[in-house]
Amino acid sequence: MERADLIRLLRDTGCAVERAGHVFLTDSAWSESARAALAALAPADRPRASSEAGWLCIPTGGTSGGLKFARHDERTLTAAVRGFCAHFGLDRVNAVGVLPPHHVSGLMARVRCAATGGTHRDWSWKELEAGRWPDLGPGDWVLSLVPTQLQRLLGSEAGRSRLTRFRVIFLGGGPTWPALAEQAAEARLPVVLSYGMTETAAMVAAQRPEEFLAGDRSCGRAMPHATIRIGDDGLVRITGESVFRGYFPARSENREFETQDLGMLDRLGRLQVLGRRDAAIITGGKKVQPIEVEAALRACGEFADVAVLGVPDPEWGEAVVACYPGGGAAPDAGRVRATLAALAPHQRPKRLVPITPWPRNAQGKINRAALLAALR
Repeated sequence: MERADLIRLLRDTGCAVERAGHVFLTDSAWSESARAALAALAPADRPRASSEAGWLCIPTGGTSGGLKFARHDERTLTAAVRGFCAHFGLDRVNAVGVLPPHHVSGLMARVRCAATGGTHRDWSWKELEAGRWPDLGPGDWVLSLVPTQLQRLLGSEAGRSRLTRFRVIFLGGGPTWPALAEQAAEARLPVVLSYGMTETAAMVAAQRPEEFLAGDRSCGRAMPHATIRIGDDGLVRITGESVFRGYFPARSENREFETQDLGMLDRLGRLQVLGRRDAAIITGGKKVQPIEVEAALRACGEFADVAVLGVPDPEWGEAVVACYPGGGAAPDAGRVRATLAALAPHQRPKRLVPITPWPRNAQGKINRAALLAALR
């Protein structure tokens, strides 16, 4: 994909602004503080170095709430597209897009279609949820969803029927809890669990649909454009041409990115993500990974969203606390207790706390720092 084509595509989405030769992806719904952070990081009058050819800067912030921009260009994105097409055996990518273009998953769906001469149907999630689907033309089509979106679509027979028409349904943006995976498999949906992030131009490991339907619940093997290894510290490390070139304004040519995710590779080379290094809760001398507790709570169907945190506690050191969006009906206590009974006693939350408003950062991810502040 040529640079001019990439820039044209980004401007057409309406989510790109240019500052000193660099293109920054933004969200029209960003708060004033997020916009101020962008202006401070990349002022419009910033002088452009003569050696800089211009970069695409994609917003990221992980779970910390801080706004950063990962440098990418046509080389990193093209490498990701080539690896994607080779992995799934697609010469042409046609996609229905319900994820926002300022997010790497929504962006890459558009880039894959543009780079391969395919069709991208930009569609509203609310329309999809209401049962109004776009008409699909000939050829294979793919769809990217987050787990909660899949859960809602599986709630109707019409939604399940529509989902079976896709060649691949990608799930990302958060962990897929076991009950949801089994429900999708029972419906014979061509689901793919994958692993990737803004810094790697989206997915670098992925299953194939037949592997999911055969019972594989890993993130799959490394895709052709990436190499994945697990360091001695248990952290996932990714090497490849799609790896970003540093957080703006810093610049790096290092092709290995050390994530903060703990993982393991099984004997078949499939990646299992075990949680975040910096998210473990130590309660009563025992370690709790929030991702495991969150998966259990989501599986009971009582929460639209949920986050598990460790809160300072004089008796336990840290207490396991689960937060969920307030303002709606209270969760059914019996169903929640029945779900938590499958966890070890030290994993069970000491409290379930409704939080209003539900804090998300500029990239739409849960702002755990804000949740902790609300709990204190």
